Amino acid sequence: MIQRRLLTTISRMTEEAKRLAGYAAVDNHVKNNQALGIGSGSTIVHSVKRLAERVAQEKLNVVCVPTSFQLDVAIDGADEVDSNLNLIKGGGGCLTQEKIVAGCAKSFIVIADYRKDSKHFGEQWKKGIPIEVIPMAYVPVTKVLQSRFGGVAELRMAVSKAGPVVTDNGNFLLDWKFDKVHDWKSVNTAIKMIPGVVDTGLFIDMAERVYFGMEDGTVSVREKPVH
Repeated sequence: MIQRRLLTTISRMTEEAKRLAGYAAVDNHVKNNQALGIGSGSTIVHSVKRLAERVAQEKLNVVCVPTSFQLDVAIDGADEVDSNLNLIKGGGGCLTQEKIVAGCAKSFIVIADYRKDSKHFGEQWKKGIPIEVIPMAYVPVTKVLQSRFGGVAELRMAVSKAGPVVTDNGNFLLDWKFDKVHDWKSVNTAIKMIPGVVDTGLFIDMAERVYFGMEDGTVSVREKPVH
């Protein structure tokens, strides 16, 4: 009973942290007459709710799209954020479409709860880096990943049905569980050059700002480092 109450309390705190981050991002970045790119995931639900409130209250004229060639602001969540504001995304399987949206935006804003904040990848997110691959290529891509970069690459299997997870694009997902810290920009480029790879869940140098909903009810804001 005590353990169940503790889990319930933690779940409520996490959900409130997501809400705080989502609301802060919409309040600080959404303006009238904008085209907005909206991602997916549990944190985005709160951003959409806040956006709906502001549209009703302020009569905002905004257009929300899942993808476009020109977006003012794209808001999305992340599975993990490192100290350089690089991201791991794709735990839900929509990494390619989410990266298209983020890449089309003038400003890419990320919202997350405190559990997603890491100095280095792998500190918080233990499920590996998602890599979307053409179905016929998953075996050779797996072998190349492991031989060149180490770690283990596993085909993501469906939970509620037999067989592998199939993305919205009709592809498979590999979850690469790396075993050391890499130069992620170089590794990301190298992986994308492997024949059969569609894209990776590494979002490098894309996020402009991250809002973290904290345990104490505050919102921590982190800007992209200037080198």
